[in-house]
Amino acid sequence: MSDIEFEIDAVGIARITINRPERKNAVTSEMWGTLGEMFDEVATNTSARAMVIQGAGGAFCAGADLSGRRIGADGDQLLSMRKIGKVAESLFRLPKPTIAKVTGVAVGAGCNMALACDLIVASESARFSEIFVRRGLSLDFGGSYILPRLVGLHRAKELALFGDIISAQEAKEMGLVNRVVADDEIDAFVEGWATRLATGPSIAQSLSKSMLNDSLNRSIVDALEAESFAQTVNFKSDDTAEAIKAFLEKREPNFIGR
Repeated sequence: MSDIEFEIDAVGIARITINRPERKNAVTSEMWGTLGEMFDEVATNTSARAMVIQGAGGAFCAGADLSGRRIGADGDQLLSMRKIGKVAESLFRLPKPTIAKVTGVAVGAGCNMALACDLIVASESARFSEIFVRRGLSLDFGGSYILPRLVGLHRAKELALFGDIISAQEAKEMGLVNRVVADDEIDAFVEGWATRLATGPSIAQSLSKSMLNDSLNRSIVDALEAESFAQTVNFKSDDTAEAIKAFLEKREPNFIGR
């Protein structure tokens, strides 16, 4: 069995499953590279219209696998972290909607991998932690950028400086996750959301995602200009034409992703 499994189904849902349940799906240095390649594949493969990241065996991801690492002995540490940073950027900037399906633990880089997705669905038993400080480390995998944008600066500092483990319900109350569902309902719920995303208007989704990702770095003038450009692109697409036709005909649109 591969440490990371990848598939694209007939609907257009790409699924990435981290498959090291004996290590709570902790990610090795080699696996980071594989994840980056898979994110790039989803970004460029026209058959993939939405993506779900999940973990095998009841956990989402316990972060980076630090076992066997000789602390302070790696002269290429900066280069290694920059490569991992590129993987985080690829996920955050992926031009298709993404869902993190979180069961069990999502801690450290695993927590921030979930936060880098567009939507997070957690099971009731899921747990989250910016656990880095308890390992003598600081935030990585985009946590320093994404976390304060989700929960505010002071709450982000609380999570980062203490590294406490919080429940799925606490994470939802903070604004870290979109939905908390019963453990035995999460599969069906995520499947429903992923199907809705994969059968939606891909160009419009991608443009909205990009604008929202950049919103806190733009002035209102820049945001309005981006919206004008996006709508101009949309009105040239087959999907927008289909949506307008379907509205006039009082039926559901059939989006084809172009």
